[in-house]
Amino acid sequence: MLADVDVEGAERAASELDGDARAVRCDVTVAAEVVGAVEATAAAFGGLDVLVNNAGVEISKPMVEHGDEEFSRLLAVNVGGVFMCSKYAVPALAEGGGGAIVNIASVAGLGGSPLLSAYCASKAAVIRFTEVCATELRDQGIRANAVCPAFVGGAMVDRMVGDFEAATGQGFEDVVAAKQGRLGTAEEVAETVAFLASDDAAFVTGAHYVLDGGLTAALL
Repeated sequence: MLADVDVEGAERAASELDGDARAVRCDVTVAAEVVGAVEATAAAFGGLDVLVNNAGVEISKPMVEHGDEEFSRLLAVNVGGVFMCSKYAVPALAEGGGGAIVNIASVAGLGGSPLLSAYCASKAAVIRFTEVCATELRDQGIRANAVCPAFVGGAMVDRMVGDFEAATGQGFEDVVAAKQGRLGTAEEVAETVAFLASDDAAFVTGAHYVLDGGLTAALL
């Protein structure tokens, strides 16, 4: 089940997938819509086994230029959405004997980055929240892990390039090449998510997996 505030986009994506993929509208900041998405999934597929919290937005500007409302909106989606979806998915996951929650965090949650103060704060919160879920939900058979990608090719990174280059005076492609070798791909992130959702990761919970081409391993 693909759940997205852009239900038409989710429906197009579902139509491109093999199998019985479906779509449902869900604004992760609205409890009623989250509950509805969980119920629709359980009804369509006979239960819920895996929750992937992937909704996210970014702000790319100096901290003092962050608008109060946009800062609140970012936290509502990136942190509140993870909390809301996890909270309301737990009963359905537990009813089936357990399952897996996989949260998409970021290396931005492991350290600071220019222009990304709110985004860094939100992803750090997701990592800590994941750890709490792992300990609180273990006895219900529910595992919780996070994935922390570096820069991955896609629309979000594309939107940040101009702001980053203007603020740092460096070419974005040069920084990526020096720090992580290349851009990551959505498929590489998805492969890690699939592992964490599978029985191959049955003894893995409370962890955060870093996908960054060595970015966070290097001091220089």
